[in-house]
Amino acid sequence: MVPHVSPALVSPAPVTDRPALTPPRRRTRLLALPEARWALLAAAAFLLALPLDLGGAPVWAHGPLYAVAYAAGGWEPALEGLRALREKSLDVDLLMIVAALGAAAIGQVLDGALLIVIFATSGALEALATARTADSVRGLLDLAPATATRQTLEGEETVPTACLAVGDVLLIRPGERIGADGQVLDGVSEADQATITGEPLPVLKTRGDDVFAGTLNGTGALRVRVDRDPADSVIARIVTLVEEASRTKAPTQLLIEKAEQRYAVGVVAATLAVFALPLALGDDLTGALLRAMTFMIVASPCAVVLATMPPLLSAIATAGRHGVLVKSALAMERLGEIDTAALDKTGTLTEGAPEVTAVRPAPGSGLDEDALLALAAAAEHRSEHPLGRAVVAAARARGLHLAPAHDFAAHPGQGVTATVEGAVVTVGRPDTRAGAAADGGALGAGAAAKGPDTADDSALDAAAAADGGTPDTDHTVVLVTRDGTPVGTLSLADRLRPDAAATVAALAALTGRSPVLLTGDNRRAAARVARAGGITDVRAGLLPEGKAEAVRRLAGRKVLFVGDGVNDAPALATAHAGIAMGRAGSDLALETADAVVVRDELAAIPAVVRLSRDARRLVVQNLVLAGAFITVLVLWDLLGDLPLPLGVAGHEGSTVLVGLNGLRLLRASAWRR
Repeated sequence: MVPHVSPALVSPAPVTDRPALTPPRRRTRLLALPEARWALLAAAAFLLALPLDLGGAPVWAHGPLYAVAYAAGGWEPALEGLRALREKSLDVDLLMIVAALGAAAIGQVLDGALLIVIFATSGALEALATARTADSVRGLLDLAPATATRQTLEGEETVPTACLAVGDVLLIRPGERIGADGQVLDGVSEADQATITGEPLPVLKTRGDDVFAGTLNGTGALRVRVDRDPADSVIARIVTLVEEASRTKAPTQLLIEKAEQRYAVGVVAATLAVFALPLALGDDLTGALLRAMTFMIVASPCAVVLATMPPLLSAIATAGRHGVLVKSALAMERLGEIDTAALDKTGTLTEGAPEVTAVRPAPGSGLDEDALLALAAAAEHRSEHPLGRAVVAAARARGLHLAPAHDFAAHPGQGVTATVEGAVVTVGRPDTRAGAAADGGALGAGAAAKGPDTADDSALDAAAAADGGTPDTDHTVVLVTRDGTPVGTLSLADRLRPDAAATVAALAALTGRSPVLLTGDNRRAAARVARAGGITDVRAGLLPEGKAEAVRRLAGRKVLFVGDGVNDAPALATAHAGIAMGRAGSDLALETADAVVVRDELAAIPAVVRLSRDARRLVVQNLVLAGAFITVLVLWDLLGDLPLPLGVAGHEGSTVLVGLNGLRLLRASAWRR
């Protein structure tokens, strides 16, 4: 049995800075890839053998080096080709190996080795693009804590979170990130769980409440029983989903691969014809075989096969480095096809972080708006709660002087108290009697029952009226008292993201249409946000199925929907492409969306759409480049006399060019705001 440790007896650790919410950039080194090491060995052996061969050295001097080049660069594609052949599928890798061995069989050892080296280099480039995508995915794991404090019969021990098991009891100190999904055994605190549930404000946590891995504990200490294996946490599931991206294929790639089988069979048949016909017409065996091997090489669709995935994988990797997780090549391709954008309001266009919207002194308090705000800000000055920070920020924005505060105390779920200029000031949860006294009845029992996270309609009406607006479900009302007497209320609301207007304008420029706002909020609240964000098409009061239906009604359009909540999941699934806001996004939204904006940066949305369009353009460029090379080289071989070395250089050179062209999107400049 685990001994009980009361949080009151645990010395609170100082609240640490929030852990970084964005993963550090990881970068796989080229030589860390086995494909790159084998390609390097093949190239080195070839470069050592080449001057010896051209200089007339005996075969025993350069022959073994060529053999190393063949083996190092060719064993893996040969193995893959044989496996495909066993499944009755003809792989272009096998065609290249057969062509190289055929060249060696007729004495063109150098040409065959050159083919192997360039082919291995192409494979290494594709592996590099895939590895860079995986780098971005692995960086996500750093969002979760590496260790946790586990309580045992012997006391406390620090263990890796990966070693936690269901039933373990964890001690979560103030400011620590929670290491596993579980249930609170005892303690009182607040948890910032926007990454999991999408709730913009910290949530009160007491005995029996659920907590989630990767969320941030507030100012209290908690004892938590692990209820789910850390491998099944939300962050772990995101990593799993995105890792699958490199194993998915875009429609263009699937179409190419479907045609590749028939094309490869056609190349084999044509190669036999190119060999047999000249031989039947009197050509010598070596000449006919050399022409046939050259034809097989230049007609093979290596560059065509490589045309699609490197640009898309590079785009996925670059997006991941900048905090956008695109889950598949299909999703990346779809993002570039959109012609209309539809946006959710709360948590998407707005931050989920409050700001003061109304300051309402109580009648007879003797305070004006500035005096009430300064009093509340002085009490909240040392608070870490988002509401407290918003109050202080509002006072500073007005240039108000904050009196020194003493005896500060934070009460999770209730508010704060402090002594300001000799008076005990409280800022926090309104109760029935105090709320009514402060507002002359405007703050009723409904507001008191709901607490600081929401307020009833009467409270919102009064707050909005003071602000010249209308009731809005985004508002939070807090009560300020002085020596137990209510002196006023503050209304706070979720604020528009700073880059919302610029993002709306950028999406409008990309699609040629103004984005649509789809929200479950009331029309006036939605209209207020839409005006500030530059949106003219507003559809408010929508239930989850209403949002999905609104997306469907945009008939004939390829819609990008951006949202964050559980209620957005149907629309995310219905849209041509869906993007979820990752920091505040709900679990269901994250799983449903095609892409996740980890850092909640709205500007990343038009950036990833541009990146997708760049990738699609590179795919088209690659297909044109590959097709042109194949056409010219095949005609040269059939109608003229194409030397095998030149055919190898042209064919494999085009493959390398296509691969390098696709990798251009790995450059930092590819990400354009």
